[in-house]
Amino acid sequence: MRRILTTVLVALVTMIAAATDFDFDVNRIDINKMLSDLKAREAPDSRVAIWNVAVSDSCDGIPVVRGVVGNFSQKGKIVDKLRGVTYVDSVKVLEDAIPAEKEWALVKLSIATLRCDPKHSGEVATQCVMGTPIRVIEEVGEWLRVQCPDDYIAYVPESSVIFLSDKDFEAWRQSERYIVTVYDDRLVTKPKGDETVSDLVLGNILQIKNKKGKWLELSTPDGRTGWVQKSSVEEFDKWAKQSLDLKKIEKTARRMMGSSYLWGGTSTKVTDCSGLVKVSYFSNGVILQRDASQQALTGKKIADWHDAELCDLLFFGNSKTGRVTHVGLYLRDGKYIHCSGQVKINDLTPDAPDYLYSPLSISRINGMIGTKGIKYVRNHDWYFFSGFKCY
Repeated sequence: MRRILTTVLVALVTMIAAATDFDFDVNRIDINKMLSDLKAREAPDSRVAIWNVAVSDSCDGIPVVRGVVGNFSQKGKIVDKLRGVTYVDSVKVLEDAIPAEKEWALVKLSIATLRCDPKHSGEVATQCVMGTPIRVIEEVGEWLRVQCPDDYIAYVPESSVIFLSDKDFEAWRQSERYIVTVYDDRLVTKPKGDETVSDLVLGNILQIKNKKGKWLELSTPDGRTGWVQKSSVEEFDKWAKQSLDLKKIEKTARRMMGSSYLWGGTSTKVTDCSGLVKVSYFSNGVILQRDASQQALTGKKIADWHDAELCDLLFFGNSKTGRVTHVGLYLRDGKYIHCSGQVKINDLTPDAPDYLYSPLSISRINGMIGTKGIKYVRNHDWYFFSGFKCY
């Protein structure tokens, strides 16, 4: 009899434990589904938003929601979504996690490489050139997770930037600056000298220190000073007021003909396909999204390449799935320039000897600046104090 009672008790305990595990599993699945649906709505693109939250385990049978989000607004969305649900909240918010004196930074190298993970062996995500303002989100050892002016999020070595407090950042935005407008150059120790302070590339932003004839003494974000010819730079305020000039964008792209491909490259030294497009438009004061698949969601859609105009964006990829994997700039007469192996020109006409690829879609930037994903540098508060506007 005692053996029978023992067997029954063991069976009951097993059933209760199984039921508890079952209930937890169901709750975990339900909560993860709710979180997944919320992420799809609030932060669908991990390249521009931080959102990594899920049920990871339980505490006394209660699901624990763990992970990280970028800001308190996102955390508030989670709290609202799970209202009425019993769970343990262990979600970390990165906003305001950085000390005030490190909230902003400027790239101090001619080109800084940003990676997908905080390590030098990590995949290259993008590049930022000297003087690019970036928002610091998180410190990870000797690396910083940062957000770029195009909203792209990646990791950069702390040694590649100089930190700015809010006060310093405001002063920089209102300072007299110059931007490099040539393909590349050098900052040298004295006029007509040959000793290099730093290499320079298109888009580098430096502050003015002195003027001497045809030469300017400029300062890098980390305080190094040197000289460069006036013809290689332009006053940043004046440059930012330029009108859209498609021929200038074309000229920049053609200047890069023959240069090599680098995944994540976003400078005149090396680019990937979307990097070529970004650099070319930035030379005219326009900020585009980082990746081809992001750029494809912007601008005015053009149905047929025969209706394409100069510097329209041509997107290529899988015709069955519609997945965009490549982008180029339309030139004229069916020709387009792109970076595939190297920067080169190909033709959209199927029977042309230099035919390569047929576009999945076409986006026109002309007439669409100010819409989602397309912005003038002059209207970006990270570059200029909010009082500066020039339309």
